[in-house]
Amino acid sequence: MPIESGIPAPKFALQDETGSIRKLSDFLGKRVILYFYPKDDTPGCTTEACNFRDDYSTYEQSDVVILGVSPDSIESHVKFKSKFHLPFSLLADEEHKVCELYGVWASKKIFGRESMGVVRTTFLIDPSGVIDRVFKNVKPTEHSTELLSILEHN
Repeated sequence: MPIESGIPAPKFALQDETGSIRKLSDFLGKRVILYFYPKDDTPGCTTEACNFRDDYSTYEQSDVVILGVSPDSIESHVKFKSKFHLPFSLLADEEHKVCELYGVWASKKIFGRESMGVVRTTFLIDPSGVIDRVFKNVKPTEHSTELLSILEHN
């Protein structure tokens, strides 16, 4: 089960697509959209990422940082980011430790088969590092619009 809002966001350090280490603490003072997604270059994940890309200038104007996390490799992130011109960092959690820390690594049933994987979840983290909201079982086509609406009214 994902962790809930109102608590300090668990700290982490992961490599981004450039191999640089990104820590959540690097973004204190800014709002952070930390979104967990199952796999690079798959239909739902691509839709979600491209919607964030298309709305990116609005997030930037609001001083919001977007960080995508999946269990894919750095190399996979490089290809995904390049193919779709994604302007935000993608973090590689190949051992799914951060996914487990945030409670989004779970048993999933796909085409009748059960396996472990990322449950699409987003955490909106406030400038002090506290989880403001948790979005579970996100709909990729609507999620960026939903977040922008919430940010606009906060």
